[in-house]
Amino acid sequence: MLIIPFPLLILALYNSYASKHAILRNYPVLGYFRFFFESIRPEMRQYFWESDTDGRPFNRRQRSIVYQRAKNERETVAFGMQTDPQTIGNEWVAHSVFPCHIENHDLRTMVGNKYCKQPYSLSVFNISAMSYGSLSKNAIMALNKGAALQNFAHNTGEGGLSPYHINGGDLIWQIGTGYFGCRNEMGMFDAELFTEKANRPYVKMIEIKLSQGAKPGHGGILPAAKNTPEVAAIRHVVPGTDVMSPPAHSSFSSPDEMIQYIQTLRELSGYKPIGIKMCIGDKQEFIDICHAMLTSQIYPDFISIDGSEGGTGAAPLEFTDNLGMPLYDALSFVTTTLIKFGLKKHIKLIVSSRIVTGFDLLKVIALGADACYSARGMMFALGCIQALKCNEDTCPVGVATQQPHLYKALNVQDKYIRVAQFHRNTLRATVEIMEACGFKTLDDVSADKFFRKTDNINTLSFQEIYFRNTGKLVKSHSAFEEQEI
Repeated sequence: MLIIPFPLLILALYNSYASKHAILRNYPVLGYFRFFFESIRPEMRQYFWESDTDGRPFNRRQRSIVYQRAKNERETVAFGMQTDPQTIGNEWVAHSVFPCHIENHDLRTMVGNKYCKQPYSLSVFNISAMSYGSLSKNAIMALNKGAALQNFAHNTGEGGLSPYHINGGDLIWQIGTGYFGCRNEMGMFDAELFTEKANRPYVKMIEIKLSQGAKPGHGGILPAAKNTPEVAAIRHVVPGTDVMSPPAHSSFSSPDEMIQYIQTLRELSGYKPIGIKMCIGDKQEFIDICHAMLTSQIYPDFISIDGSEGGTGAAPLEFTDNLGMPLYDALSFVTTTLIKFGLKKHIKLIVSSRIVTGFDLLKVIALGADACYSARGMMFALGCIQALKCNEDTCPVGVATQQPHLYKALNVQDKYIRVAQFHRNTLRATVEIMEACGFKTLDDVSADKFFRKTDNINTLSFQEIYFRNTGKLVKSHSAFEEQEI
């Protein structure tokens, strides 16, 4: 009978005098229950207390629609809307009593201005930047094979080109401040390495990462636990260490230098589309970039705008919660600024941040985007359950981990089909909404047709909220023009 109490007595005595935790010093045995229940709190909340419209960053309804579309299952709902349409922030789009029919569901935009010799036909819905290292090799393979099956693009993330990215899908190669995959021993940009990889046929576009919505001005973070020897070899870094990308690029430090760097990469890549990715912070800095474009007459082929709501595998709390401009504000600002400078006709806009449904996609199109990325939506298609373990290397479904015993559960042959089906069914849903609204083409999708309840009395259109002083924005021939209302 003393076998069990005796170890507990020893534990109690130890904690009473030696523990660093106050709760264990006061409650040397029962205190452990506090740590246990705290450890399972996220799971208990998600499985037992979270409603269909609760949950962050994505609620259960948002996650469920991705799962259903990825599995090609029934995606209808019964008995009507579960949200209150009178809630402040509720959004809707005006339908037409004369719906139209759209034959082609493969919505695309051509990326490449007059300086580009290899323009690329980009789907409006693509895989956002997620590196090998942040995601498992099985996840990367499934994403790329899914992109190949459905003919859309896969952004590599700043971690470089890995063998797992090369499974038939078109790639957007992202170059971050760490220059992973095209850096020398000093961590500086290596033009020779870049040229060799940029001219590979499956690399369709190159994206220079200036900042990320979830941690603007900080640089990427790859925890040491995820930095395996293979990942380190691909990135040209030391394995088993935290890999911190610098906050800024070493190849340029001003708008003028950045524009020249864009031209350098354009020439080294054989004149493929070159773009920049950024989260908007100081508006004047973007205006200065536009001035540099006008002065030099050199334009990026595309600009990717990442909202502060964007996802990440690991980031400091303050950077995630308190830095960067939200997507809709940033996108409307960039759109109007490019129009003001007469640059929109040269540059396509790609956006990312919580885009998982057709309605999400059409809202950003209405605000000026030409295409979008989805990161967490594609992760849900792979089987992500929003366990929020991305930064711990313990992802229970094998998506965001480098642990073989975890990622081996992710069946590539099954999951790549789901990625492709999620893409196809999301575009189908997008087209169905367009038909219901009478939008015959993406050029017809306009901000004055989308509405948001702004307070207890007023409902305003996106045009009134975001372009009040701009005049009506009309898309014509894949470019925006300014037209007074």
